[in-house]
Amino acid sequence: MCKPDDDWLFHNRLPTCKMARMRGIIIRAVSVLAAVVLAAAATPAIAQDEAGFQAYLPTLRTQALAAGVKVSTLDAVMPTLTFNQRVVDLDRQQPGGSPNAPVSMFAPYRAQHVDTARITRGRATYLANRSRLASVEAQTGVPESIMVAIWGHETNYGSYTGNFDLLRSLATLAYEGRRRNLFAGEFIAALKMLDRGVPREQLKGSWAGATGNPQFLPSIYLRLARDGDGDGRIDIWNSSADTLASIGNYFVNAGWRPGQPWGIAVSVPATYDRAGQVNRLISPRCPRVFERHSGWRTMAEWRALGLVPQDRPWPGDGVLATLLEPDGPGKTAYLLTGNYRVILDYNCSNFYALSVGLLADAVER
Repeated sequence: MCKPDDDWLFHNRLPTCKMARMRGIIIRAVSVLAAVVLAAAATPAIAQDEAGFQAYLPTLRTQALAAGVKVSTLDAVMPTLTFNQRVVDLDRQQPGGSPNAPVSMFAPYRAQHVDTARITRGRATYLANRSRLASVEAQTGVPESIMVAIWGHETNYGSYTGNFDLLRSLATLAYEGRRRNLFAGEFIAALKMLDRGVPREQLKGSWAGATGNPQFLPSIYLRLARDGDGDGRIDIWNSSADTLASIGNYFVNAGWRPGQPWGIAVSVPATYDRAGQVNRLISPRCPRVFERHSGWRTMAEWRALGLVPQDRPWPGDGVLATLLEPDGPGKTAYLLTGNYRVILDYNCSNFYALSVGLLADAVER
């Protein structure tokens, strides 16, 4: 219960209970006023964006027609599109990759993404799909466990694939303009998916346009998705066979080398000369990802430098690898082959690619 202060305070200022009430009234009044002001400021801006978006749609339509999209598809889709402010907000919240940003540690990420629940569910998915996984591996050379691990990381084995309307999201991002060419192209690719018979209601996914179990962008679906069960349709939303065949084909296209591991965990000796193994090449793609890697050496050369595998034997002596110490000196490090670069092609993040490899190893144990 609210009580007054002592007599002196009671006579010289308002009791605490009355002050609290007045303070609450003032705060609520200020909040309401601020909300009104913000709403008044935001409503014209949103309305302006909607008007600008609608004015931009004829440009997208012209580009889609030039790319061969059916008139009937455009007539069905274009009138339904509206501006999505939420998508723009999410896009603008993406990290900019500042070169001065601190380097975070891998261990917390690994604990979250290679956890017991994901491993357990991955093993169940692996066992339930062994026959089709074996078939895809025989055709592509991509290990069964890698395909399962990608599925697990992208959508937790299909449990959540996103609920944004892809066409609305991609049109909005194309209009917003930060990466207009990319998103206009993906919008047109999504229209071509409709031309191929994919139902409009199936085109849902992430705010940035990735869809289905493997989270393919529309252009990737058109180019690399595959019919894994032979029913004449490519259904990466509901068919595990199509999902796995599509992931396998993606990895083949990205250059997966059959029979080569993605990498191995190693211990690095205290005598290791890091300055002598610096990577002096600058990657044109994802430079901050690759600058954390050493230069390339053969496994035989790494062994001669005193590195020791933690949980598996050395691959062939001639296999090339780079060294990554994601948690710094003295912690578990990884020798990473060219197949690791293929995982990076799927998502250019060291933490992502390491977690895919480690989840794959755990799933097949």
